[in-house]
Amino acid sequence: MATYTHGHHESVLRSHSNRTIANSAEYLRPHLTPEARLLDVGAGPGTITVDFAAHVASVTATEIGADELALSQRLAAQAGVANIDFSVEDVHALSFADDSFDIVHAHQVLQHVADPVQALREMRRVARPGGVVAARDADYAGFFWFPLLPELDEWLRLYREVARANGGEPDAGRRLLSWARAAGFTDIRATASTWCYATPEERSWWAACGPIASWSPRSPVSSSTAVWRAGPTCRGSARPGGAGRMPTTAGSSCRTVRSSVGSEPRRPRGRAQGYISRRMPRRTALA
Repeated sequence: MATYTHGHHESVLRSHSNRTIANSAEYLRPHLTPEARLLDVGAGPGTITVDFAAHVASVTATEIGADELALSQRLAAQAGVANIDFSVEDVHALSFADDSFDIVHAHQVLQHVADPVQALREMRRVARPGGVVAARDADYAGFFWFPLLPELDEWLRLYREVARANGGEPDAGRRLLSWARAAGFTDIRATASTWCYATPEERSWWAACGPIASWSPRSPVSSSTAVWRAGPTCRGSARPGGAGRMPTTAGSSCRTVRSSVGSEPRRPRGRAQGYISRRMPRRTALA
């Protein structure tokens, strides 16, 4: 595993705890059926996980350690949700049997792992034939804001440098299609969405969740989004859900989740997003 650069500072958890199906996994909603068994890889504070539990038969939440997993366990207990199991797992080598789940989901996980292709192979392995593998991730090179501030530009440069030194890939979104193909998926759907912070309330919230709020390499601007899925193309909604430092003067900040094309475009404008694939018999991906 790579080092988790974001850490679990209160400002980071405040950002991550804002995530729901509506603002972070809306593309997956058509596949959330009452009989579905869902694996949520890297559940974090568990807000998306608990949201999933209201729509499917069962959810299995994973994290890299017991302390990290306790965050989602605590939220599930507070919410009185009973259909979630919890397991400490390494996504590179999941302990589950082949074909165990109808849906395998990872939100802003692949940017942090040492081998995202192997992670996707494992996610594919534990998805049943005809099931769905879905992931969503960020492209930090596509973050942009106004007014332009040298301090934020320097933060972004430093964060990308630190994330890579820790074994991750902060510009994961643009690579998702390439990674999915390398992992053996053959029919992949890519979607894109944007988180934009333009109102005074949104800017204030985003500023309080960000890197300058605690100025530490372990509490950077929030993770972002990308998706793998099978089925009709869907798009995430533009609701607050990120972190970072927003100037207190009038302005806006947008992070676009873009379709990845397996190559690196020049100066992408926002967050790159990922794909969904459906596992079919003989483990062929088919959307």
